[in-house]
Amino acid sequence: MECRGLSAGYVKQRPCVREVDLALTAGEITCLLGPNGAGKTTLLMALSGLVPRDAGEVLVGGNGIGSGRPRETVRAGMVLVPDDRALFRQLTTRQNLQLAIADRARRRSGVEQILEYFPALEKRLGVAAGRLSGGEQQMLAIGRALLQRPKVLLIDELSMGLAPVIVTEILAVLRTLTTEEQLSVLLVEQHVHLALGVADRAAILVHGHIADQDTALAFRDDPERVERAYLGG
Repeated sequence: MECRGLSAGYVKQRPCVREVDLALTAGEITCLLGPNGAGKTTLLMALSGLVPRDAGEVLVGGNGIGSGRPRETVRAGMVLVPDDRALFRQLTTRQNLQLAIADRARRRSGVEQILEYFPALEKRLGVAAGRLSGGEQQMLAIGRALLQRPKVLLIDELSMGLAPVIVTEILAVLRTLTTEEQLSVLLVEQHVHLALGVADRAAILVHGHIADQDTALAFRDDPERVERAYLGG
């Protein structure tokens, strides 16, 4: 995935993110860091088509995607896991997963595939999504996104409200999936050290602009570089 000169916001011509250039590579996780209010969620919403773009272009596999067209974005292979997970809380875990599979003949095998990645969901298939723990809900949200066979996976605030041990478990699965399925993952995460520990690359968004980007290793080796970007140094 690549975006060039992307500007977007919730009021026309008053962008929250401005002239963002960002490229994702297959088989890699890129973490998007930045302080609260930097525009990270807005950027993901614009990439996924849920917020129209004021300027710029978004490409998946070299093909452009129209502005404000979430269905077209999903068909192109880019899927968003939002920070609120957007589950159907009254439906069961199984039903939430099945809704992501258009081909009825593939529903059973699709659910079984997700259980291989997240075995904790197996005993919760008949439970309403609203009754799952926070960790189980996040597993379900990611599993549902994976069933749409994405090339690019956008995940907003993966660790929000979750115990560290659950976050570590989910990140390990995500790392495996990214490598085995050659996904491109853009991960928004507030916990800097956690994100840099699993990512291949990192970009820091401050006041709607990309303040710095490099390999995750480069940021891990120079923690003050992250601080300078956050503080506008």
